[in-house]
Amino acid sequence: MIEVTQLTKTYPGGVEAVRGIDFEVQPGEAFGLLGPNGAGKSTTIGMLTTTIAPTSGTARVAGIDVAVDPLRTRRVSGVVFQDPVVDRSLSGRDNLEIHAKLWGLPRARVRTAVEAGAEAFGLKELIDRPVDSYSGGQRRRLEIARALVSEPAVLFLDEPTVGLDPRIRQELMDLIAGLRDSAGLTILLTTHYLDEAERLCDRVAIMHSGRIVGMDSPAALLDGLGREILDVRVAGDGAAGLARLQAHGVAGDDAFRVGSTLTIPVHQGTAHDAVAAVSATGLATTSVTARRPSLDDVYLRLTGDSLAA
Repeated sequence: MIEVTQLTKTYPGGVEAVRGIDFEVQPGEAFGLLGPNGAGKSTTIGMLTTTIAPTSGTARVAGIDVAVDPLRTRRVSGVVFQDPVVDRSLSGRDNLEIHAKLWGLPRARVRTAVEAGAEAFGLKELIDRPVDSYSGGQRRRLEIARALVSEPAVLFLDEPTVGLDPRIRQELMDLIAGLRDSAGLTILLTTHYLDEAERLCDRVAIMHSGRIVGMDSPAALLDGLGREILDVRVAGDGAAGLARLQAHGVAGDDAFRVGSTLTIPVHQGTAHDAVAAVSATGLATTSVTARRPSLDDVYLRLTGDSLAA
């Protein structure tokens, strides 16, 4: 449903926001672009939704080249951008109806589509109120309902829960998770939230400095780090400590460090065994703790930077 080949975007001044990325999204798949601010996620989604012109490479949505035929691309796409685009002076119903008409929905189906959207997104009691009276979470739900009222084949969500309080975030994530079961709907979302990527995405592409540095299902990416992680804080030089553990076979090539903290994936045995092995090397440590791996660990291993905000 989405095909991206060597896609790049260079802004004036030589700023390379996206540097030759490749990925495909299958029909019905929920695919995530995971990375911190500045990784190139929003620029990528901008090119796929025809609001940003690619510098080079190709991108197709539902078989349509986004650069050659942007209007046809928009007809098959629904988009929820980071910044709100609903008209706050109008009612929710007006926003949905105007969007449906602009997208060419037959007049006989507009009312049905609006009512269905209001029902599905919990807006039925609010639909005739001015959007200015909505809470942030309610406005976000209206944004998604608006994007879906034209019955797109692909839904793009750019940081859909950013800025929302924790409870509203969870409610919206539950709503988006429900969309994954919608027949034929393909979803591409960008996020820097680890829990969002794990819960909502069938696969994720990890972005760093405009490049894709890793891509797989969240479970497969985590499996690559083993069942447990050992965090070892050393009393001396971190690089020397990591080299010592690797020389003794306690740490593998996938171990990494941030300052004086060494992160060691445990692939064999238990964390208790690994702690004993660290102790047997005679390395001076100030703390040793075991935990489950996270996508932030995956990002750290691949890039050396932390993903967690």
